[in-house]
Amino acid sequence: MRRLPAAVLALTCAAAGAATSGAVVATASGTPAVTAAERPALAPSRGLQHAELVGRAVLPARTYGEQVPSGAALQPTNGVAVPFPAQPVQGVSSVLPQRDGTVLALSDNGYGAKGNSADYLLRVNRLRADARSGQVAVVGGFGLSDPDGKVPFPLTRADRRLTGADFDPESFRRLPDGTFVFGEEFGPFLLRTSATGVVLDAPVPLPGVASPQDPLGRPATLGGSKGFEGLALTVDGRDLLALLEGPVAGDEPQDLRLYRFDLATRAYEPGPLRYRLEHPASAIGEITAVDAHRYLVLERDGGQGDAARFKAVFLVDTRDLDRDGAVDKQLLVDLLAVPDPQGLGPDGAFFRMPFQTIESVALVDDETLLVVNDNNFPFSSGRGAGAPEDTELVAIRLGTPLGADRRALP
Repeated sequence: MRRLPAAVLALTCAAAGAATSGAVVATASGTPAVTAAERPALAPSRGLQHAELVGRAVLPARTYGEQVPSGAALQPTNGVAVPFPAQPVQGVSSVLPQRDGTVLALSDNGYGAKGNSADYLLRVNRLRADARSGQVAVVGGFGLSDPDGKVPFPLTRADRRLTGADFDPESFRRLPDGTFVFGEEFGPFLLRTSATGVVLDAPVPLPGVASPQDPLGRPATLGGSKGFEGLALTVDGRDLLALLEGPVAGDEPQDLRLYRFDLATRAYEPGPLRYRLEHPASAIGEITAVDAHRYLVLERDGGQGDAARFKAVFLVDTRDLDRDGAVDKQLLVDLLAVPDPQGLGPDGAFFRMPFQTIESVALVDDETLLVVNDNNFPFSSGRGAGAPEDTELVAIRLGTPLGADRRALP
């Protein structure tokens, strides 16, 4: 593995030689596997940012944590035997860079469905990248549990440790008081825990919107696994913005609802905003605050390897300045064509993230993004058929600082 510049996943100081002067625009023409005809159209008026790869570190697919067997309901896939001897460290769906250089990484529900994830324990892992080796180590973390019986429906385990059959967490944020809120998809719910993962309140459902897996038994108005995929904390710490992954029944198929949740009243504000996908078959991976009005949003198709055609980070403005009824979007980074002048990645001049699911984007500083794939262990194989996909922590330096509110930075 190539060395990670310090400032990125060691997250301590700027790396010599990582300046972006002379960086080129990341466009589809930079890689033969991506053509304009094969991807959703991106309007030129949205603009393009200069960007380049400045760091990459890898957590191997076969990384395990707590010695509790898992995966009993799976079939062998990509050469990986089941059940697993311990809990896989996989499925990163949201990340929070920390000031000490580590990254808090949320794993999702395990294996993609309620029926196969009852033996997967929900957890936030603390990761640290080694700047010399390019490897990632698990250095701590915490599991999610409900010892006080705040969850009103039956849980899988008698000890009330939460599993992937109970909730499907896809995003999380730390609140100013040190507690966490998780956005999840089975309800969809917002779920608040202590700093150590203990549930503090009953999960908050979204009024009038429910998934087919809703444990409260409400009529479904969403597709499966289309709940709260993205969650952002406003820079003033007062509200959450929660973004659904799929359209609500009756909405336009390209439009996703973006809800504002008041943390003081614990209620959703009326009149959600609209996020318009580039294509009805696209999905979002995350939303992250930049300032009072601007946010980063990951958007992607479902392809992997050479079939991947569209993976991008957009800069979004919630003020709808063009008055078209949806938040404004500007293409920030094409994740299938990131210039790599330092040769940090395996793809030549343009680095690619050819993964089915890329679900984490965060600010490291005003001009550096951290992007992480969800490797769907053991199913996905974005870098080679028949091999389980690693988790890649990727740092991308923008040629122009975002001018982010300092409260949005680690």
